[in-house]
Amino acid sequence: MSAQLSINTKKITLYNGNKIPAVGLGTWQATEDDVAYKSVRTALKNGYRHIDTAAIYKNEEQVGKAIAEAGIPRNELFVTTKLWNADHKKVEAALDESLKKLQLDYVDLYLIHWPVSINPETNKPYTDHDFVDTWKALQKLYKKGEKVKAIGVSNFTIKKLEKLLNADGVDVVPLVNQVETHPLLTQPELYDYLKSKNIVLEAYSPLGSTDSPLFKNEVVVDIAKKNKVEPAQVLVSWAIQRDTVVLPKSVTESRIISNIKTFTLSKEDFEALNNLSDKFGVVRTCNPPFNNFD
Repeated sequence: MSAQLSINTKKITLYNGNKIPAVGLGTWQATEDDVAYKSVRTALKNGYRHIDTAAIYKNEEQVGKAIAEAGIPRNELFVTTKLWNADHKKVEAALDESLKKLQLDYVDLYLIHWPVSINPETNKPYTDHDFVDTWKALQKLYKKGEKVKAIGVSNFTIKKLEKLLNADGVDVVPLVNQVETHPLLTQPELYDYLKSKNIVLEAYSPLGSTDSPLFKNEVVVDIAKKNKVEPAQVLVSWAIQRDTVVLPKSVTESRIISNIKTFTLSKEDFEALNNLSDKFGVVRTCNPPFNNFD
């Protein structure tokens, strides 16, 4: 029996009352030629209202061009970009540069991309500045309410979130934490911690990134065949059913269109995916060396 697929229009309410579309288009690695431009244009034509980019992706200009040409009212869009490691001492200048490239007056969400503050001259961590200092600069921008509507973090562990939340002068809890999450990396402790703090979990690489083992995984393939859907639709639907935001990335038109069409998994299938890493092991695709700087 075929699953009932439909374009996912679910929104999750952040603790400040703003709403974030549950499915967004990820644009990491979409840098060549007009790839990001074409991807975002396709996405916006086919129901997406949430676009995720970052300064380090080197595609903010392409994303901005596609948004400008789409003609969709700004208040119907949710745009995220991220502060790169080497820009932690110049938060507002970096944001202004991103806004200029995106052709926007504000972003809906601005994230600290990684919890490490790198000195661009030495390519090593600063000794007099860390992500807590960076967060305080983001707080100031957020409280002004002009250039950013929400602030959050990315790639933060529980330990680093605890350091942030317990620091003097920190009085804004991150609204989201964007981390790699999929059925081979369910992050149950972090998932529960974020729920307890009212921080929304955003899942990047929800399909397992390039050459993903998830597309060949027998459990995922069987669930897809049973429901007559694509494996990617199984994975996106699973993330939605966990009440997380999910950012599937593709540069292929047909996949961009199909990735936003989700369905409700049976309890049996949902639990099988929840327990996938118990059977096949934990798989992490994104852990750059600088992430281990302390």
